[in-house]
Amino acid sequence: MDPRNYWVGFSLIKGIGAVRMKALVDYFGNLETAWNAPISSLKETGLSEKICERILRIRKDFDLNQYIKRIQSAGIKIMIKDDIEYPRYLKEIDQPPPVLYIKGDLSLEDEWAVAIVGTRKVTHYGKQITEEFSRVLADHKITVVSGLARGVDGIAHKSALESGGRTIAVLGSGVDRIYPAEHRKLAADISNAGAVISDYPPGTAPEANNFPPRNRIISGLSRATIVIEAGQTSGALITAEFATNQGRNVYAVPGSIYNVQSKGTNKLIQQGAKPLLDIREVLQDIQVELIQERKSFRKEYPIDLFEEKILSVLSNEPLHVDEITNLSELPISQVSSYLAMMELKGLTKQVGGMKYVVIKEEKGEYL
Repeated sequence: MDPRNYWVGFSLIKGIGAVRMKALVDYFGNLETAWNAPISSLKETGLSEKICERILRIRKDFDLNQYIKRIQSAGIKIMIKDDIEYPRYLKEIDQPPPVLYIKGDLSLEDEWAVAIVGTRKVTHYGKQITEEFSRVLADHKITVVSGLARGVDGIAHKSALESGGRTIAVLGSGVDRIYPAEHRKLAADISNAGAVISDYPPGTAPEANNFPPRNRIISGLSRATIVIEAGQTSGALITAEFATNQGRNVYAVPGSIYNVQSKGTNKLIQQGAKPLLDIREVLQDIQVELIQERKSFRKEYPIDLFEEKILSVLSNEPLHVDEITNLSELPISQVSSYLAMMELKGLTKQVGGMKYVVIKEEKGEYL
């Protein structure tokens, strides 16, 4: 069986997410060994009796190969965290989703993405701003990310599509269980000009407790998060909190202090979010003109396995080329030439003394 299939297998088991899957890999070395391990060994990784019983049951009664063939025949793609195509900025967050299920396609273009989120009970003011901001981003080839919910999310997706742009919808359900139901047509349109994605397996119902965790994916895919309107208990505020914790910029559109839908955004500004008066501020902060140059360069010279290996050992702490060579286990001649190419792509930066850091482009530090 394809080793990637075991990632899917564990993603089907309730109670096993990014943290527990990492613990299994750390303990067993790979998920194939973990999948076939006896219960006694699984318990040693900290799994409860109940979760171990679920693993036993699915191993015994479930044909994993047939399941994967079935979802692939439905046009659903599977991407695991170890795939080179896995979104680079999502991989940087704490506990990145081990498995993504995708309708449509993720693209190199999506490395330059901005999230637009907000209330379901959007006002005329919020609708107007959402439409304008989404269209400007789309016109500048910036992918718009949101959550397919009613209100701001749906307007952001539609406006990006109407401007011929790319957009990504992140679900709190399986990609075959579109919620709300009236957005099924919108989801189909998004999958034709972007992607509908989820870390929940196909068939997962849109349960209320699924939505807050998916917000970390919305912010994790994005260089910045814009909150248009949000009440004091809006899920958009959870997305903003994830974005802050992930080191991404958060913008909030100010509104009337008497407007319920602006209480959350005004509070964000009070707490340090950047008040957004003009979408051009975001374009300036992410240096959109330089982005277009690097997009073209990366399209001509895509990131390869060697560059991916070098990226995996780099951080924002300067690392000498000799250390990079040792950690990546690549020849020094290759490391030097790849680092030079990666600088041109905007992936790394030399900070003096033959020391390099990875570029955190979502903060606009170097880009």
